[in-house]
Amino acid sequence: MSIADWIVLIITLAGIIIYGLIRGRGQRNMDSYYLSNRSMPWYVILLSIMGTQASAITFLSGPGQAYTDGMRFVQYYFGLPLAMVVLCVTFVPIFHKLKVFTAYEFLEGRFDVKTRALTSFLFLLQRGLSTGISIYAPSIILSSLLGWNIYLTNIVMGGLLIIYTVAGGTKAVAYTQKQQFFIIFAGMFIAGYLVVKLLPSNVSFADALHVSGKLGKLDVIITDFNWKDKYNIWSGIIGGFFLALSYFGTDQSQVGRYLTGRSIAESRTGLLMNGFVKVPMQFLILLIGALLFVFYQFYESPVLFNKAQIEEVYKTPYANDLKRVQHQYNQLSAEKQQQVENMVQAMHEKNTNAVSHWTSALKKSQSESRQLRTEARQVIQKADPLADTNDTNYIFLYYVLNKLPKGLIGLLIAIIFLAAWGSIAAALNAMSSTTIVDIYKRLFRQDASDKHYLKASRWCTLGWGIFCILVAQFAHRMGSLIEAVNILGSIFYGTILGVFIVAFYLKKLNGTPVFVAALITEAIVIFVYVLNIVSFLWLNVIGCVGVVLFALILQELTGKKKEVVETAET
Repeated sequence: MSIADWIVLIITLAGIIIYGLIRGRGQRNMDSYYLSNRSMPWYVILLSIMGTQASAITFLSGPGQAYTDGMRFVQYYFGLPLAMVVLCVTFVPIFHKLKVFTAYEFLEGRFDVKTRALTSFLFLLQRGLSTGISIYAPSIILSSLLGWNIYLTNIVMGGLLIIYTVAGGTKAVAYTQKQQFFIIFAGMFIAGYLVVKLLPSNVSFADALHVSGKLGKLDVIITDFNWKDKYNIWSGIIGGFFLALSYFGTDQSQVGRYLTGRSIAESRTGLLMNGFVKVPMQFLILLIGALLFVFYQFYESPVLFNKAQIEEVYKTPYANDLKRVQHQYNQLSAEKQQQVENMVQAMHEKNTNAVSHWTSALKKSQSESRQLRTEARQVIQKADPLADTNDTNYIFLYYVLNKLPKGLIGLLIAIIFLAAWGSIAAALNAMSSTTIVDIYKRLFRQDASDKHYLKASRWCTLGWGIFCILVAQFAHRMGSLIEAVNILGSIFYGTILGVFIVAFYLKKLNGTPVFVAALITEAIVIFVYVLNIVSFLWLNVIGCVGVVLFALILQELTGKKKEVVETAET
């Protein structure tokens, strides 16, 4: 990067850290540290919720996902708006009425302490692992830019964000997320605009969309039903609904965002607006990737976008093999460039026969490109069997580093950092609150002072930050990071959601049947995932339905029913 890029990067990141420290001052107890005294307006809640969702993985891996697999990933979010409605009707008023710190507090009053502890543990396990991946995502940037060791980079990245998160709690997290969000979307808009602007002068935005569509990158809706297909409208609406309901209704990193609302109406408005905005936002992020695919039909691209990995192979005896594949790929790229130019010319002339001809030619060339990329991966694996050959996470980064003007590179790098910090900070805050409220205060130290709990909360936030950095050290072989995070969540979210569904809607079931049902169901979900029986979104449905069914069966076998608990009513 140039000096201008470094200046933009450092000023942006330092400004956010200082702003977080200033806005996070004045913490006196757990209520102010974790819930900002329940004083947040709906628009801060909205931006905090979206900032928690939109991690660096979203902006780093999202465009790459569309580049390689098209825009069908957006179907993953189709169940989210409906989930927001259900949350506003059921979850929000109950949590506000009980004035809980965490979602899991509710479960002890409804069931028992062991059910509360189990759901807390499942949340902490999956969120700790997911946050480690979120730390790793921006670390890719520094390691690729400067050749730093990825393990050292993880430590630096996690350490910077911990500064204001430990000191300022939820208030610092929420207000920094608000600033981060505006910077992020300004930068992403510029990046998307430049993808089109840098295309040949005779290629318009409409032309780029037509080319992308002809090559299958704009196929948003997939109606064919297939249990193993990760992204179709059925898994998106059904599986996505269960995943979103669990994520926003039972994951403390999100529940903690709307528990800060100064009223039920403010929390509901923030959630409903999130349901309204999220799908279009994700669509536009993926659209950048689809346009980037068109961009590299006109310009030469590497056979793999992980430049650091390519350079490592060039130091081995397999260098000539990789150079041969790259040379063939470059020749094919030149052919594709001529083909796509001919296609655009045919479009301008409205020559449908010629458009069809050149579309077929491009698809054939694209198939040959995929084969050459596969060969390149095989060479890399021969050179280093432990190498990560999935370059989905590097595609957008490669474009930023090689095509954007000075200054904007620093801004886009800063954006990826800020996106990471927003989601990671919220997760650390949530894991700290769950640990202190649901485990430490409940099981070990029930009558300590506010000062003691505030100090313990800060130490706990620091501890979880260190844990997530350690997890990040093992995240480099997880492929597409945006998929890895969602798969990890799907393994646990369904079971947790099932416990809450029973708590809200089946009020005569006891805690012990639900506890046992959750253990059985979680084992089944892991078994189904390991055997790859269905795509990951369906794991959320299996987990939720499994808990409900097993709890009902076990309740009948024990023959004991629970009286309706007063605190569980709305």
